[in-house]
Amino acid sequence: MSSVLLYCRAGFEGECAAEIQERASALGIYGYCKTQADSGLVSFQCKPEEADHIARKLSIHQLIFPRQLLVVVAECNQLPLDDRVTPLVEAAKDLPLCGQIWVETPDTNDGRSLSALCKSISTPLRIALRKAEKLTDKDVTNRPVLHVVFRSTHSAMVGYSYSYNHAPYPMGIPRVRTPKAAPSRSAAKLSEAFKVMIPAAEFEKRVSSGMNAVDLGASPGGWTSVLVSYGMMVSAVDNGAMDDGLMQTGQVRHYQEDGFSFRPKRRNISWLVCDMVEKPVKVAHLMADWFIEEYCEAALFNLKLPMKKRYAAVQQYIEAIHSRLAEAEVRGYELTARHLYHDREEVTVFLRKKFKSDSR
Repeated sequence: MSSVLLYCRAGFEGECAAEIQERASALGIYGYCKTQADSGLVSFQCKPEEADHIARKLSIHQLIFPRQLLVVVAECNQLPLDDRVTPLVEAAKDLPLCGQIWVETPDTNDGRSLSALCKSISTPLRIALRKAEKLTDKDVTNRPVLHVVFRSTHSAMVGYSYSYNHAPYPMGIPRVRTPKAAPSRSAAKLSEAFKVMIPAAEFEKRVSSGMNAVDLGASPGGWTSVLVSYGMMVSAVDNGAMDDGLMQTGQVRHYQEDGFSFRPKRRNISWLVCDMVEKPVKVAHLMADWFIEEYCEAALFNLKLPMKKRYAAVQQYIEAIHSRLAEAEVRGYELTARHLYHDREEVTVFLRKKFKSDSR
């Protein structure tokens, strides 16, 4: 048996496991998951050729709860503390030539305590792997990435991911910048969504200065600040107060109205964003209605999750949007949902009109 390893937020291992089993079954691959509560990792056990097929064909961009997807080829559970490099290089002997090495840990408190070890071993391990002809002489991005995932000081997994089908960030966690004057930490959620969910080839066309945007439930302005940082003109809709600094930019107009009843006077909105703490099905229907009524080109919004059966709940929310759009005979759209690093008990959904050049 081999395995596909997936990273997720600690506490969401059950959702991640349910998703990979369902998606693997759709590819005709049947295995089982090994999980440990609050570990931030899920291992899907299957045949080696099946694990590789999943790594090639199951798009990370279409998954909700996994942050990263890779194939594990070896587990080293008794690493000698005086020489971890030699057995790790031996474990990588059957890997293809890789272009980079990422030495990682799970995103947990125990994992973060291993960060110093990961940092100290990265250079000698890189040198040894290049000597063994498992890594290119210089880092390249068009070959697989070699992953070494430490679970403890003496235990690590060795595997690989394909450069065309992985999250291009160590540990699956992107580095994002938020506006310095952002009035709330929620700005990080929208900044991450823009970076992770919009395909790079489309970014300039989808996000540019001068676009019109609407932020429903905007107060105090965390998400509005991100839109302003991209040069957009924002209609901020909320009965609550907006940050004074944002209002002074001249890019924000505040509408003290209910977000569910507000509609713009003109259908010239490029972006609709929404982070309202409301019933998720109600928000999902609202977003679909904006598309049906052709008020916006794209929407990014959060849907809050229940405490249990969260994967089933997300499927229900997404199906509600598809059903509403189908009833209105809306065509030519795409919808993806992701449990982002800065999300907690919520998922971020990206609904947009499809470009003719869309590749995913």
